[in-house]
Amino acid sequence: MKKLLPFVLLSAVLVAGCATTSVAEAPAQMREGMLANAQGLTLYTFDRDAMGSGKSACNGDCAVKWPPHLARSDDRPQGDYTIVARDDGRRQWAFKGKPLYTWPEDQEPGDKYGDNYNKVWHIVH
Repeated sequence: MKKLLPFVLLSAVLVAGCATTSVAEAPAQMREGMLANAQGLTLYTFDRDAMGSGKSACNGDCAVKWPPHLARSDDRPQGDYTIVARDDGRRQWAFKGKPLYTWPEDQEPGDKYGDNYNKVWHIVH
């Protein structure tokens, strides 16, 4: 019995560890037919971003006007969501290869004031 005790304790620890492990939350979700961040704000793509390039073309003043949908340092790609490198070293979420952004004039969930702005910013459907 003494020989089994370490295995029983190890099994209990492993099972307890599995119970506390959580599945990563998606970086965005569909709401009212549009992709939105955790606060429910609409997410946009920028026509000047090259799909699948792994970079954002919106930097400097552009990123002030169109804040990037940032990924945390421990976030990992999942499904259609990847992470691109920004010129400033931060990490940004992308959906199907296109970096994601918010528009500051969207204040409430469902707002979509940035759609088709300058004919280069678009809601993700």
